[in-house]
Amino acid sequence: MSQEQYDEATKLASEVVETLHAAFKTGDPAGELAQETADLHRKWLSYYWDSYSKEAHAGLAQMYVNDPRFTAYYDEKQSGAAEFLRDAINIYTSIRQ
Repeated sequence: MSQEQYDEATKLASEVVETLHAAFKTGDPAGELAQETADLHRKWLSYYWDSYSKEAHAGLAQMYVNDPRFTAYYDEKQSGAAEFLRDAINIYTSIRQ
C-alpha cells in the first residue's frame, strides 16, 4: 500500500466512524445515512481485501458484534453502535445473519 492509499484508507476509517455515529442517532439502519456508512465501510475494506463479497462483508459485521474488542471500538462513544453497523451492513448487502 502506498502512502497515498494508506492516507485514504485512514481517512475513510474516520469517515465510517463519524457517519456511523450520526446515523446511529437516527435509529434507522435502513436510512440514507446508515446506508452511506455501510458503503463507506465497503470502500474502506477495498483497501485491505483483494476482492469484495457481500457474504464476507456481512460476516465481518457480525464479528464486530461477536468479538468484544471490535464491539468496544465501535461502541466507544455510543453503546449499540456495533450492532447498528451490523444491521446497516446486513441491509446494504441484503444478508441476514
